[in-house]
Amino acid sequence: QVQLVESGGGLVQAGGSLRLSCEASGRSLSSYTMGWLRQAPGKEREFVAAISWRGARLYYADSVKGRFTISRDNFKNTVSLQMNSLKTADTAVYYCAADATGGFSLDYDYWGQGTQVTVSS
Repeated sequence: QVQLVESGGGLVQAGGSLRLSCEASGRSLSSYTMGWLRQAPGKEREFVAAISWRGARLYYADSVKGRFTISRDNFKNTVSLQMNSLKTADTAVYYCAADATGGFSLDYDYWGQGTQVTVSS
């Protein structure tokens, strides 16, 4: 079984930055696609970013392109999301997720508990 634990959320002013981290335990995620998704109050959960198992393929939602960067460290079994130029629209609970197939179907097998990001104006 895989456990994912996010950290790094918090309150930041618009234009600021935050770095989210996700640490995995239970097994190595080096062959998994890792992703970040978010859910704002009253809205459905949406895709933010994903990274292939080697880190060679990166995908971003249009709303975060150029501002967010996803990365991973397979030795440390972690994945991170650097968020710059934050906007109030980025306020949401952010979830780390793992796809055991290594694909990009957005059908994730494991989820973290989420970390709150609040961007104030």
